[in-house]
Amino acid sequence: MALDRRKAILFGSAAALRVFLFVFFPTLPDLLTGRVEISTPVTSFKRLQEGLFLYTHNVSPYDGGIFHQAPLLLPLFSLLPDVRQFPIATGLLYIVVDLLCANAVMELAETGQAQISRYFTSPRKNAAWDQISIGASFLFNPFTILTCLARPTSVFSNLFIILATAKAAQGLSSTFTIALSFASYLSLYPVLLFPPLALLCYDRQVVLSKTESSKPNPIVFTLTHVVGLTAGIGALLYTSYLLTGSSWEFLFSTYGVQLLLPDLTPNVGLWWYFFIEMFDSFREFFLGVFWLHMASYVGGLSFRFRKQPLFVVTALLGIFAVYQPYPSISDTGLYFGMLALYRHIIPLMRYTFFLIAALLYASFLGPAFYYLWIYAGSGNANFFYAITLVWSLGLSFIVADSLYAVLRDEWEAERPEMKGKEARQI
Repeated sequence: MALDRRKAILFGSAAALRVFLFVFFPTLPDLLTGRVEISTPVTSFKRLQEGLFLYTHNVSPYDGGIFHQAPLLLPLFSLLPDVRQFPIATGLLYIVVDLLCANAVMELAETGQAQISRYFTSPRKNAAWDQISIGASFLFNPFTILTCLARPTSVFSNLFIILATAKAAQGLSSTFTIALSFASYLSLYPVLLFPPLALLCYDRQVVLSKTESSKPNPIVFTLTHVVGLTAGIGALLYTSYLLTGSSWEFLFSTYGVQLLLPDLTPNVGLWWYFFIEMFDSFREFFLGVFWLHMASYVGGLSFRFRKQPLFVVTALLGIFAVYQPYPSISDTGLYFGMLALYRHIIPLMRYTFFLIAALLYASFLGPAFYYLWIYAGSGNANFFYAITLVWSLGLSFIVADSLYAVLRDEWEAERPEMKGKEARQI
């Protein structure tokens, strides 16, 4: 009962803060919607409004090359009142999504998979935060609040990613598969999370099995979930095909844009500037290299951290926040929300102050450098790209430092006599 009251206070205060910002600062959402740090060509609320206008006037939303988002978002937003007359209705939808994300993160924390898994028990398991603290770290993260106000569609992908992770940690195969299908349908890259999530779900089902015969067969388990994920994504794509007038045009406009990067609108990622400077004859080669680079982490991390599949998911979300084609601070907020589950490894991280300072530095100077480039005309693209490099470097080092901390935690679990002693990487 005490937990429920604390949870109600947490959710109520988080919702009240967001409603206050929507109501008393009515121009703030539109201002943030245009920020390249929050909105990308594949998540922008303005582009969604453009597609929605075409959709409600019986015109293909993909005519004109502006709308690059999943078709099933259109009927959802068409049910809401006109955002120009009743903006609070859309705001309430995004507030509910934030609360659902926080609830899923708290469910994930309740499973204890971050500290105790099938093969590993952290010697620092008692240092973990409770559910309320983890939920608060997500709901009151400035990146999460700014994302809610800017209303990008990336919040729906984040919701389904967290739901898929929480259900996998609970051993619920069907719910995990459905949630991951929706996440992959909306943003494409979450499909790369399937291997560690499948391991997480399999381990949980083995732990919950009461007899040897009731344990899932690994081959059957894998095939069943691969087929389930494929069927789920296929069903969503076919529904989209019917929704868009029996046309597959949406495939290139949604997934082709992410794979081939035709829209080089600036963002906080690394791809846009690189491919602006790229000769066309090398473009296809480096597109393959960039995608292969991002996907290559999945196998290596899943193999090395087999004992902790939940941490693999968390680390991959941090990697995707840096190396996907169109990242935003929404992806960073999701990563930090998941990283809060690993509060017990923070004392083992070596460069916490430096990395936080680097992110704060980039967070404040990023908008300033963009203004100097686009509005003041006293800078060029190098100004903004340089600060995005600092941002990406800071995030990359946080991921790397957390990897070191988890490895150190595993090492001390194997050799308790080395706890607290200096270790040197060779």
